[in-house]
Amino acid sequence: MAQVEVLNGGAAEKAVVAFTAVKPQLVVEAPKAGDAIEFYKSAFGAEELGRTLHPKRKADQELPLVLSAQLELAGTTILVSDCTDESAAPVKTAGTGCMLCLETEDVEAAVAKAVAAGATAEGELVEGDGACCGGRVGKVKDPYGFTWLICSPAKKCAEAE
Repeated sequence: MAQVEVLNGGAAEKAVVAFTAVKPQLVVEAPKAGDAIEFYKSAFGAEELGRTLHPKRKADQELPLVLSAQLELAGTTILVSDCTDESAAPVKTAGTGCMLCLETEDVEAAVAKAVAAGATAEGELVEGDGACCGGRVGKVKDPYGFTWLICSPAKKCAEAE
């Protein structure tokens, strides 16, 4: 838990800030969120928990924009959204990047399933010292530009110094 010092009448008090969840949000080029949701269901077995459409989108337009869809994937909730002018996050920003990691016993089958659903395999499967915590790792890029590491269960990692 994070602790923040708060000045109240000259005396410092510690207020505790507690977070209840981390929900990665994948923002895709509009109007592709619907397709992305179907891809994550097909490729990774995600379950859609709910979807909110953009309120300013008119019913007569060809595709409604997804303001936010919640997917459950491997016990974690992720959000998928179309990028609009009102989006909280722009599609392209400078940064070091982000990869999403999925753990499975059958890395080869998971990579093959993702590729069959439309992802692109990146490189060969890596094993041992070159992989996450000494397991097996495959890497795929989904059709929306996100990179996913598909890993076997991690062996005990060396403790941080």
